[in-house]
Amino acid sequence: MTAIALPGRTRTSTTTTLLTCGILAGPVFVGTGLLQGLTRPGFDFTRHPASVLANGTLGWIQITNFLVTGLLTLAAAAGTRRVLPGRWGPRLLAVYGVSLMAAGVFRADPQDGFPLGTPAGPPSSVSWHGMLHFACGGLGFAALVAACFAIGSQLSPTRAWYSRISGLLFLVGFAGVASGSTSPVVTLGFWAAVGITFAWLAVTSVHLMPRGESR
Repeated sequence: MTAIALPGRTRTSTTTTLLTCGILAGPVFVGTGLLQGLTRPGFDFTRHPASVLANGTLGWIQITNFLVTGLLTLAAAAGTRRVLPGRWGPRLLAVYGVSLMAAGVFRADPQDGFPLGTPAGPPSSVSWHGMLHFACGGLGFAALVAACFAIGSQLSPTRAWYSRISGLLFLVGFAGVASGSTSPVVTLGFWAAVGITFAWLAVTSVHLMPRGESR
């Protein structure tokens, strides 16, 4: 006799799968970036953002990293949409997911000695894809900060403050690199800000996981 899946259980299972993507997005992106940074000649965490890893013969790894993480974030946004009553939070998170994918399509320019053979300092001129990379990144980062506030407003006071603080810390980290500063503190601060917001996405996804009967 063939078992018939109950609609409620199917919905719960789908929501859980989508939110699991939100848990995986951070480890995939940060882990892949750290592994590359530790193994690719010329890369320096105190001088280079993850975006420049998209250059060179192994650049396809970081491009794939952007695309996969973007898809995972989009899935997390869909899962969040199924659980929370508000609409803006999931939509803003989806914009961030799309921006990650766009960052993979529009490659950042080589800079400051990476890949090996690149002149020191910022690029002498910015390519069209470098401009689009920065523009998509700026839009996506703004959406991520707004998503932290919008989703946080749907949660308990403690979790709401956690969401807001995560968003603000990311905003500070992005403002530092957007200013053009090449200070190691600024560059490492942005790496930390990326980790903080992906941790927020993972923690929030766990919190929103359906438990027991469908939600």
